Amino acid sequence: MKRIAVVPGSFDPVTLGHMDVIQRAAGLFDELHVLVVHNPGKTALLPISERVSLLERSITDAGDPGNITVASWSMGLLVDYATDVGASVLVKGIRSQVDVAYETPMAIVNRHLAGVETIFMLPNPAHAHVSSSLVRQVSGLGGDVSPYVPPAVARFLQAS
Repeated sequence: MKRIAVVPGSFDPVTLGHMDVIQRAAGLFDELHVLVVHNPGKTALLPISERVSLLERSITDAGDPGNITVASWSMGLLVDYATDVGASVLVKGIRSQVDVAYETPMAIVNRHLAGVETIFMLPNPAHAHVSSSLVRQVSGLGGDVSPYVPPAVARFLQAS
């Protein structure tokens, strides 16, 4: 039986911390879906289509292992997408206790609703302080975000 997982996130924009989790998760599962989801609680910098494109370029540039699919989802529950593609696991990167507190209730509900488990992955410590919000703020003020994002994202943000 194939081991299929989903790494969901807003990826607005994708960071090196996201890429670290994606690459490590790709090594653990036969099939990995990286899913750009709409978060109604956040104001997006980039449209979903651009986030998908930047993720695809970043994964290709990092040496796509061939088992990663990038998609977007805005129609219903995350677990609906997971069950549609046969995934039994969600992979979430967590940086701090704040992330754990935020993600834990959702993990419990997702398991209850659809039997989908959630695995929390800690980031590489070199990226633990980086968030998409921080990248948006630094970029918006004209700062260099290249230490925090894949090259394709840095080029895109510099050109914007």
